[in-house]
Amino acid sequence: MGNCDSKYCGCLYYSANAFARAMTRMAEEEFAPTGLAPSYAFVLMTVNSLPGIQPKQLSTQMQLTQSTVTRLVEKLEYKSYLERRNTGRNTEIHPTKRGLELNDKIEEAWKKLHDRYSELIGEKEGKDLTKNINNALNNIMT
Repeated sequence: MGNCDSKYCGCLYYSANAFARAMTRMAEEEFAPTGLAPSYAFVLMTVNSLPGIQPKQLSTQMQLTQSTVTRLVEKLEYKSYLERRNTGRNTEIHPTKRGLELNDKIEEAWKKLHDRYSELIGEKEGKDLTKNINNALNNIMT
């Protein structure tokens, strides 16, 4: 895309969404070998590292609404990567053997994504941008 001649390039909303679309395309390409879209892969990776996590905790970890997390978990459960277990009044999400077996491939895709964008924008710049975006998000959400 190069330099932007559009009057919208000075708009944070426009620029953030254009950047998100570019990152999504890149992530989808890197996660394709896992057979999962990036959002599903990150949910599975989180559950693999925190077996028994409750949906509310997962939504906090993933920075997603509980309804979105429920939809993602249902799909991963349907594909036999996760299972939900009721423990009294709580629901816990656990990885299945199949979900755990996919973890190395998911982590490899995540590393490749990191390496790819770091090569394009720089390692330090990527870390700084991530930190700045998270700080801005925290300010907007409070």
